[in-house]
Amino acid sequence: MSDATSIDHQLEAGFGDYFALLKPRVMSLVVFTALVGLVVAPVPMHPFVALVAITCIAVGGGASGALNMWWESDIDALMHRTRGRPIPSGRVAREEALAIGLTLSGFSVVMLWLATNAVAAGLLAFTIFFYAVIYTMLLKRRTPQNIVIGGAAGAFPPMVGWAAATGGVSLESALMFALTFAWTPPHFWALSLFVKGDYGRAGVPMLPEVAGRDATRRQILGYSVALALVSLALGLTSIGGPLYMTVAVAMNALFLRAAWRVARRSDADSDADRHLAERALFRLSLLYILLLFGALLAESSLKPLGLGGW
Repeated sequence: MSDATSIDHQLEAGFGDYFALLKPRVMSLVVFTALVGLVVAPVPMHPFVALVAITCIAVGGGASGALNMWWESDIDALMHRTRGRPIPSGRVAREEALAIGLTLSGFSVVMLWLATNAVAAGLLAFTIFFYAVIYTMLLKRRTPQNIVIGGAAGAFPPMVGWAAATGGVSLESALMFALTFAWTPPHFWALSLFVKGDYGRAGVPMLPEVAGRDATRRQILGYSVALALVSLALGLTSIGGPLYMTVAVAMNALFLRAAWRVARRSDADSDADRHLAERALFRLSLLYILLLFGALLAESSLKPLGLGGW
């Protein structure tokens, strides 16, 4: 592609391209879990302040996405799943993505501090730093444990929401963090199993690339067991209750069965059979996290009626 053509493509960038830099699908999970953390906290917030806090957290999550795309534009161009993103497709320049990411990072942290408190702002700043620097720049291309360690970045939002309401952290917010942290490896490793060629072409040392598929399947099952224990422990805290525990028990039974089906597969099985089990677990993982956090939200809404909680 000539320089002139590249410039033309960059000039064609629209609002949708810049919005895509913020990884809206990832941002939606960030917003939802942060909202749950904020709402279930024992300290009520004024609705307008809560809206500002959630907006700041969403903007901070989007800033992380923009910085991630800026740094990873080279490998995004090599992967079928990501080559249509704004930077590798030539619609947005890397320098623009960097400027957007840094600007939104500073804006979101400062505004959250002004709207709520320094603890929430500090946690948001650390979340952005962890995702952009620790995970994206330092871990992703160097270790097959990138998803495990880097999963902390995606696990912070409910803790940030809780801190925005209370000004601190607690066992409840720590367990919400642990729930998302334990959920991340089986969720992403299930994905990496059936898009293995993509990560291999990009030279990203995902666990299936380094340790092999069988080891990845066993680790998925191990983390699924840990996830079940954490989710049940969360149900015994002040933000849990019968409704949450019912949902947690049912979803963990489904999740463990799906993880067991993945773990039973081997490279001797057909690609179709393996991918069917892996895709099923990946899709179930999305429903799992939404339903468990949704159940926490429902428990909180039932408490004023004397129906929620233990």
